[in-house]
Amino acid sequence: MLFNSLAFALFLPVVFFLYWFVFNKSVRRQNILVLLASYYFYGSWDWRFLSLIFLSSLLDYIVGQKIYSTEDQKKRKRLLIISIVFNLGMLGFFKYYNFFVDTFIALFSSAGIHLTKSTLEVLLPVGISFYTFQTLSYTIDIYRRKLVPTKDPVAFFAFVAFFPQLVAGPIERAIDLLPQFHRERKFDYKEATAGLRKILWGLFKKVVIADNIARFVAVVYDSPEDFYGLSVIIAMVLFTIQVYCDFSGYSDTAIGVAQLFNFKLAVNFRTPLQSKSMREFWTRWHITLSTWFRDYLYIPLGGNRGSKSRWRFNLFITFLISGFWHGASWAFVVWGALHGVYLIIEIQVKPLFDRFNKAVGLVKVPRILAAIKVFIMFNLLAFSLLVFRAESGEDALVLIQHLLVNIGDQISSLSNIKEVFKELFMNSRSLVYLIMSIGILAIVDFTIRKGTIEDFIYKIPRPVRFGIYFFLIGWFLIFGAFENPQEFVYFQF
Repeated sequence: MLFNSLAFALFLPVVFFLYWFVFNKSVRRQNILVLLASYYFYGSWDWRFLSLIFLSSLLDYIVGQKIYSTEDQKKRKRLLIISIVFNLGMLGFFKYYNFFVDTFIALFSSAGIHLTKSTLEVLLPVGISFYTFQTLSYTIDIYRRKLVPTKDPVAFFAFVAFFPQLVAGPIERAIDLLPQFHRERKFDYKEATAGLRKILWGLFKKVVIADNIARFVAVVYDSPEDFYGLSVIIAMVLFTIQVYCDFSGYSDTAIGVAQLFNFKLAVNFRTPLQSKSMREFWTRWHITLSTWFRDYLYIPLGGNRGSKSRWRFNLFITFLISGFWHGASWAFVVWGALHGVYLIIEIQVKPLFDRFNKAVGLVKVPRILAAIKVFIMFNLLAFSLLVFRAESGEDALVLIQHLLVNIGDQISSLSNIKEVFKELFMNSRSLVYLIMSIGILAIVDFTIRKGTIEDFIYKIPRPVRFGIYFFLIGWFLIFGAFENPQEFVYFQF
């Protein structure tokens, strides 16, 4: 069930009405409703996969109790290993079985040994990477004695399956979200209206910007051998905007839906495309994943402790594994490795820039230099996402090889530039509306860079505020890509 579907538009009001007007007398009843609604929401993709999320929840509920109740360190460690092996084993089988089998066959084929693939094709359960990390953090935090396990199975099962963020995050920590299932929840008009604003803005980014861009980007990525130079660069830049609007749009919608039920989810994006460095970017992009890898992989590996070479190794391995988490493809591994290399190079050159700034007496970075940094960072990100979006490693190589081919001829005249745009865009009107929509995004993101959309919106007089709402709703209804609703990009992860 997609947030941008008619089914969800019918599902959400029904759950909202039952939650606040039928089950509002008891927190436990509300939790039961949330659990049933979440299982229905998840089962709408494939009811068979409900067994996986149920088993994962059941195991970690039991293991969490047992880890907490024993002082025997060896037993505690064994129990934690059971949780890790089960969850990662389930994730590994369903997400990577096909990948490893195909890679194994390809390796033997290169040696002249031809193997046949079995008839077993494993389907990828939607959102398995997200809820697996969520349940793992629960048992790990109990093991580290940072969290007391819940004795309420309904609350725990509802926490794992909470439908607003179940299939694409934010990845919630039990220490933050689980207590909210135990407290009394009262309807809060201010929270609900703030939630509706986030839903509107999230769906605007998804349906108006990301889904419209997707049609144009697909033209290049589906036939990489047919496009060169400026066409590839435009597709690369547009996909960067697409994946940002798609994923942050999902997160905003999820946070907004949760607010309707008086739950608070973690912020997952903070205008990352305005970052001036890769380090800053990863504090603003998919924040709940980057902090998860920091706390449960990077720091346990040693973090920035020890030698500089060890620090770089820890950083690189963390991003390499992060890339592999994104999907069963070598393209994702390369994407993760690229970001690891970006950060290592940034660490190396930062002292040189600091010494230069000190030598010339720069206290505050000039705006033009800050803009150059944002431009460089954006292009590095866009190049990595070219690999991320390509249908295969071969396609990625073709696109990289074509990146600068014929670009001189293409930009040599206005007529040549127009020809490039005609190849990608169906008509000039669709391009103008898309540019205007991206302009709206840029204005909002620039305005809220150092705060939140609530900080900005409440400073505006009420008549103007409602005018903005009606304008966005109208733009959404007129220019939204409703004819063919697209799944969110991160559903495949």
